[in-house]
Amino acid sequence: MPTVKVRNLNNKEVGEVTLSDAVFGVALNESLIHAAVINYQANGRQGTSATKTRGNVSGSGRKLWKQKGTGRARIASLRSPLWKGGGNVHGPQPRDWSYNMPKKMRRGALRSALSERLREGNLIVVDEMTFETAKTKDFVNAIGGLNLATSKKPVKTLIVDSLDNTNLILSSRNVEKTKVTNSFGLNIYDIIYHEKLVISKAAIEELSNLLDPKRERGETEAKIEEIKAEETPKAKKEAKPKAEKKAKEEVPVEEVKAEEIAPAIDETVAEETTAETPAEETQKEAE
Repeated sequence: MPTVKVRNLNNKEVGEVTLSDAVFGVALNESLIHAAVINYQANGRQGTSATKTRGNVSGSGRKLWKQKGTGRARIASLRSPLWKGGGNVHGPQPRDWSYNMPKKMRRGALRSALSERLREGNLIVVDEMTFETAKTKDFVNAIGGLNLATSKKPVKTLIVDSLDNTNLILSSRNVEKTKVTNSFGLNIYDIIYHEKLVISKAAIEELSNLLDPKRERGETEAKIEEIKAEETPKAKKEAKPKAEKKAKEEVPVEEVKAEEIAPAIDETVAEETTAETPAEETQKEAE
């Protein structure tokens, strides 16, 4: 398991934290990260670009000149795409660019990107990001103490901490190329776009729980159990009519009424009583 030193805002070591190998020790998967970034950008597209067709532009619908005899090309309407101010042909129309990406793939891309930032040395764990007042000056000094800001060019920095930290949000919102988010709002695009990643100790624990593969297996098993629980009553309902139908077709011998059997027994007994034995038949023939 990777171990990272924990620093304070003065860039002094105050301890160590052991990171989860299943979250921060994953191999780099460029194709998965690329697919996740494309999905994020597609879901963020507005899809409002549009052009006017010949049915949307203004203009008269009358025929400008007769079909034949003028020597000019035939024309039907001023709103034709051939004319200036006419409609556009096959132009873009409003559409929804978003599409769903499997949850396991999105989480896998986050794990791969976080692990790569750690291997690069661009992941910094901070004990806590607390400020007494919401002043931009205090935030800039803290960033400078962590060697994340230079006089020539600001470094793209992503800070992951609780959104309840109001002073951190207010003091950082006016700083160029700096973004503050929480562990639940962390996305693949922000990790790739920002060069440095500053995470608080509390956010590390949250990310380890959120991105743990064992948690995904538990969610999958829970869904399977829910599906089975929904299917079981349906199977019972379908099996009940079939069992009743089969019971009606195959009537057990025990359920036959005694009234139906009694007449048949009486007839059998009467036949046996009236039947003559072989000795009686021989005596009759001799007589």
